Amino acid sequence: MAINPISITLPTQSVNEINKSPQLNTPIEAQQTFAETLKEAINTVNDYQVQSDHLTNKLINGDNVELYEVMIAAQKASITLNATVEVRNKVIEAYQEIMRMTV
Repeated sequence: MAINPISITLPTQSVNEINKSPQLNTPIEAQQTFAETLKEAINTVNDYQVQSDHLTNKLINGDNVELYEVMIAAQKASITLNATVEVRNKVIEAYQEIMRMTV
């Protein structure tokens, strides 16, 4: 039995294709990309929260919704919110560590 090595490139990609990937040239572009990514992540967390609230309200009002669907939506909302809070905590720790550095 042959074991194939793990590779980060796809077999159809060449080195030149990987090197031609879009590079950020300026700090402003990097800042805009980071801001967009952060906004998308927060919107995703918000979407999970809204979906959970919507399903919970449907269950309370007696609409045709299964309990397991409500519980799964609530867990997804909880997990994404907890992950977001932990990422925020790590970013704050990193910022504080940078501020403690001497130049």
